[in-house]
Amino acid sequence: MVKEKKITILKNGPYLVEGNVPLAEKLNVLKTHRVHELVEGRELPQAETYLLCSCGHSSNPPFCDGAHETIDYDGTETAPCEEYRKRAKRVEGPNLTMLDDGRCALAKFCHGEKGNAWTLTMSSNYPDCKEAAIIAASNCPTGRLVALDDEGNEIENTYEPSIDIIQEPIQEFSSGIFVKGGIPLVSESGKVYETRNRYMLCRCGHSYIKPFCDGAHMEFNFVDNKVAKKKKKKKEKKSSK
Repeated sequence: MVKEKKITILKNGPYLVEGNVPLAEKLNVLKTHRVHELVEGRELPQAETYLLCSCGHSSNPPFCDGAHETIDYDGTETAPCEEYRKRAKRVEGPNLTMLDDGRCALAKFCHGEKGNAWTLTMSSNYPDCKEAAIIAASNCPTGRLVALDDEGNEIENTYEPSIDIIQEPIQEFSSGIFVKGGIPLVSESGKVYETRNRYMLCRCGHSYIKPFCDGAHMEFNFVDNKVAKKKKKKKEKKSSK
């Protein structure tokens, strides 16, 4: 019997993913001069249940190898518990309202050929700008930006439950864990976070709003395979002696 799809945060440890959630690596690349898109990266093993590294020190990324136990990792959850609508600010344009809760992973999907999501919202009296603003907001992997329709309903892309491990080849660092399709996230205390269509989890270990990504991977130049390469070099040196 397949378990319910969910992600559970283990205390000072990895994310336990259950329910046969598809896992992929995606590369954040430029489609045009300013428009970003996610393309397929390397193929990752699939399993009904798996552990994803949250500390950034695994030698088998994106999976946990127990490294958190050797580095005295502090995975204390520090993100505000308020629901999205309560903490998000309203950006009021002439013909579109956008919500913004400030959680940024520096993925750049809020930018487009015609401008960014905020300037486009302020120019939403023009139909093409309004459409571009909705696209920019809806493609934000953290769920930071959400455009609202005329009735105040959230405009969202349709996602099947799945997880993407994001790499940033342009800037040469590794990004967070993009969770799609309304997969429940369970705190280490057992509390269930507000279920969202899209959110991004930290996997560098440095976020100030754990368990969510805040772009700290860029500040700390996080590259997920650094540990693996170092261990490989050590083994090669030992074998050459």
